[in-house]
Amino acid sequence: MSRWLAYHGNAIYLDELIYQPEHSLIHQTLEERKAVNYVNGDGFGLGWYAEREMPGRYHEIIPAWADDNLRSLTHHICSHRFMAHVRFSTGAEVSRANCHPFIYQQWMFLHNGQIGGFDKVRFTLERLLSESLYNKRVGTTDSEIIFLLMIKNGLQNDPIAAINQTMYEIEQAMQEKEVTQPLQASICISDGNSFWVVRYSTDNAAPTIYIKQTTESITLASEPLEQNEQWLLVPKQQILHIGKKNTLTFHDLIID
Repeated sequence: MSRWLAYHGNAIYLDELIYQPEHSLIHQTLEERKAVNYVNGDGFGLGWYAEREMPGRYHEIIPAWADDNLRSLTHHICSHRFMAHVRFSTGAEVSRANCHPFIYQQWMFLHNGQIGGFDKVRFTLERLLSESLYNKRVGTTDSEIIFLLMIKNGLQNDPIAAINQTMYEIEQAMQEKEVTQPLQASICISDGNSFWVVRYSTDNAAPTIYIKQTTESITLASEPLEQNEQWLLVPKQQILHIGKKNTLTFHDLIID
C-alpha cells in the first residue's frame, strides 16, 4: 500500500519528518510495518503551504529514495503545513500526473487505498463530474476521481457532507456493477487552514492512519515515524477534522 504523512504546527524543515525519523517516510518506501510489505517505488510527491494561498508541489516518477533533488528540497523548504506521499500503484500508470498530492485551487488531497473494481465503475463515476471538473483531471487514478467528486459535492463549502456524499456515490456505483472488491480509503485533505482525515473501508479493513499531537504540532502518518507511545491509531469509519487551533473533532462517516 502507498504510504503518506501530513504535518501542521510550528514551521519545520520537511526533511525532519521525511528523512530523519527512525521509520521515516523514505524508510517506509522499502519497509512497511503496518501492512503487507510492498516497495513503494512508483513515484512520490510532496505539497506544502507557505506565504501564498496556492500550495507548492514537487513530484517525480522515480523512487523517492533515489531522488537527490528531493533530499535537497526537503532540507531547505520550511513549512507549517505539508503533505508527502510515496506511491504503490494499484493499476494506473507510473507518471507525474498520477503522483499525489493532487491540487485544486488552495486544496490538497492524497489517498492510500483503492476503489474496488475501478475499471468497472470508472465510466459511471466520471459521468457524475461536470464538464469543467472533468477537464481538470490530469491523471488516470481512482484517487483523483475521488478528489474531483468531493469538489463536485461541495468540498469547499461543507467538507463533511461532501466526503459522505462521495463515498455514497462510489458505493452505489460499485453495487450497480456488482463489484465485490472493497472500497478502501486513507485520505488527507487540506485547504491550507484545516485537515480532514478519512479512514474508511467497506470490508472493515481500512488502511491505517496514526496521529501524534504535541503542544506545537500535529503529525499524521500511515505508520508511526518512531517507536513511542505518542502515536495513536485514528478510529475506522471516521472523518477527523483538525482545526486551526489543533482541535480534533470526529464525525461518523455515514453512507446512506
